[in-house]
Amino acid sequence: MIKKHLIACSVILALIISSKIFISRNAATHNNSFPQTVDFPSPQEKKVSSSKPEFRFADEKVPLHNKKVSLKMSRYLKANSFKHIQTDRLHHTAARWFPVIEPILKRHGIPEDFKYVPLVESGLLGGTSPKGASGYWQFMPQTARTYGLRVNKSIDERQDLKKSTVAACRYLRSLYKEFNNWTLVAAAYNIGENSLRQQMTAQGHRNYFKMRLNRETASYVYKLVSMKEIIENPLKYGYAARNKNLLAQKVQDKPEPLKHFLSRGVERDALKAMSLEQPEVM
Repeated sequence: MIKKHLIACSVILALIISSKIFISRNAATHNNSFPQTVDFPSPQEKKVSSSKPEFRFADEKVPLHNKKVSLKMSRYLKANSFKHIQTDRLHHTAARWFPVIEPILKRHGIPEDFKYVPLVESGLLGGTSPKGASGYWQFMPQTARTYGLRVNKSIDERQDLKKSTVAACRYLRSLYKEFNNWTLVAAAYNIGENSLRQQMTAQGHRNYFKMRLNRETASYVYKLVSMKEIIENPLKYGYAARNKNLLAQKVQDKPEPLKHFLSRGVERDALKAMSLEQPEVM
């Protein structure tokens, strides 16, 4: 009987010793894998991390306190983030052509944020829509002529980035004289001043973010703001940082002399079609 008790005690003692060894080894492993202390963020770090984002277009704040506006803004940011192929291409295009557009906007007193209009309108590729809008700024033929562009069978200056940007500045300035608000100017550029004027009269207010507009115009400013945010903060939205100086194309201030092309067999009529005989627009 005593022998049985001794055997049982030995077994229990062995189990206790084994469990202590296991616990000791596990604790050592745990201590080697994880830090002994946890660093809590300072009050200043907490303040930065908890701060709400703020978006602006032409210095007008997007009212993110409005839940509907906030959700819509998030949707457009998400659609253009994280290596979206189309947006990735637009990064390259913007770096190439913004240095051409920015000084023209500044010279005419137009907020720099309007450089995103041709990026959203045409991807800064020109082209013609089914409705007849064409060029970088997607001008309709009559509007283009009204603001100084030549559009005929021989030449279409809507496809000239510098000249069409000057025309766009004139148009935007005329819209601002009427609406006195740059966000409404952007909406009017998309829907047309007459249509926007009618909607403002019918709805009794002039706040873009509260107006009920067609789907394209209702999303237009959101597209501009989201594109601005992603282009200006590429790392935040999953894109590699880009060097604008490396990507920007050098644009000559003055065209080559006419004889330079004629001597290489280029016909005069072809030169006219390409606007090479026209003086630079200032």
